[in-house]
Amino acid sequence: MASSSPLTRAHRASTSTSSVAAALLASASPIPPRRFIQLHAHLLRTGLLAFSPVTTTSAFLSLAAVSLPSHRALAVLDHHLTTPHSLPSTFQCNSILRALSDPSDALRFLCRMRALGRRGNAFTLAILLKPRCSLAHARQLHANVVAEGHLRDALLATSLMRCYANRGDGDGARKLFDEMPVRDAVAWNVLITCYARNQRTKDALKLFEEMRGRDSESEPDDVTCILLLQACSSLGALDFGEQVWAYAEEHGYGGELKVRNSLITMYLRCGCVDKAYRVFSGTPQKSVVTWTAMISGLAANGFGNDAISVFEEMIRSDVAPDEQTFTGVLSACSHSGLVDEGFRFFDMMRCEYGLKPNVRHYGCIVDLMGRAGLLDEAYEFVTNEMKVAPDATIWRTLLGACRIHGHVDLGECVIGNLIELKAQQAGDYVLLLNTYAAVGEWSKVSEIRKLMQEEGIQTTPGCTTVEHNGTVHEFIADDDAHPRKVEIYENLIAAHHKCSHN
Repeated sequence: MASSSPLTRAHRASTSTSSVAAALLASASPIPPRRFIQLHAHLLRTGLLAFSPVTTTSAFLSLAAVSLPSHRALAVLDHHLTTPHSLPSTFQCNSILRALSDPSDALRFLCRMRALGRRGNAFTLAILLKPRCSLAHARQLHANVVAEGHLRDALLATSLMRCYANRGDGDGARKLFDEMPVRDAVAWNVLITCYARNQRTKDALKLFEEMRGRDSESEPDDVTCILLLQACSSLGALDFGEQVWAYAEEHGYGGELKVRNSLITMYLRCGCVDKAYRVFSGTPQKSVVTWTAMISGLAANGFGNDAISVFEEMIRSDVAPDEQTFTGVLSACSHSGLVDEGFRFFDMMRCEYGLKPNVRHYGCIVDLMGRAGLLDEAYEFVTNEMKVAPDATIWRTLLGACRIHGHVDLGECVIGNLIELKAQQAGDYVLLLNTYAAVGEWSKVSEIRKLMQEEGIQTTPGCTTVEHNGTVHEFIADDDAHPRKVEIYENLIAAHHKCSHN
């Protein structure tokens, strides 16, 4: 049989390559960047894209977006999008936007779309609200949302509020919330989360009263109750938390496990161990979160043996403990000075449950040994036995133990490690200063004070909150801004005299 001519073979090769190209374009799956570059070169050389329908061009552009790094994909898109006819549909443009990982590249593609006459829709703007987008990016999109009348789109508006929350701009989130014509429970919950995440817990609690007001279009739901109970835990706002719980029971949310878990945590944070245990005992189907909340709360309130008893009951109930559960039980051993039990549970976590200790577990062991006075052993444990790098919290825990037990040499060594980590704080120098003072090394005390003065190291004033008659009051050390400061200081002085005489 006569062999085919070179022209025929070239044609077959071209047809074969084009078939492969068509198959790749038909697939929505990403391909390696090098493979895409080869495909792009073939399409340019053969001119296939120039004579292909818009659907093929759209498939190619979508493939570029999912296969290439964001900035390189944008370069390909800019090269091929030259006329309105070359632009894919809004749906396909949204797919391309979703694939572009860099928010600034996505925004540039949106500008390109609009320059060619494709405005997009509310979903287009929602895609651009990537979790790590900048505050300036969020504000620019906020302006677009308002200008284009998309504020009625609840999904878009709440996504933008979350973006403000992630960037710590509670005022921006509130401004957008007030602009929304319709505010559902999700929008309220996002604003509560925003305030709570940015340490504006009192503002979060005020929203509960706003939601229940006559002008509100929606009522608090189970998620609202969970978020508010968590906020009450942070502030120690017991009375307010019980109001939220009363509302939850009245509206049928009292049986929700997550609500009950949050209530248990709130009671324990407020020191109401008996109330927490009643809720715990009345919870029929306890999850690992329920058990962990009770164990950790008992430990934090000084009931170490009770925490261990609850942990053993958990094991008998065939609920497998997780990393947080072991953090709680190890903390219980630490607060109660139960050294042997602490190491037993530490070994149980590793050997029986196959859990890898994290820095918090190691921190509990260091705290346990430090409280027991085993400072040199604790230092040996940190430097030679830990499987993870010690963080500043572990060194600070050991430094606190050095102050309590007057171990000056080790305290100096620990400060050295904090300096190496560049994590030293004013409180660390105060701890070392107090360690020197406890053993009468006043010359060293003077040196530390001089160093702090020269370096401009200042301690942050302590702050606490107290709830009274449903109002949360904030107090700062040496505070003179409270409107009832005269009464407060008079009562403090009277209480101090009473304690002194007793």
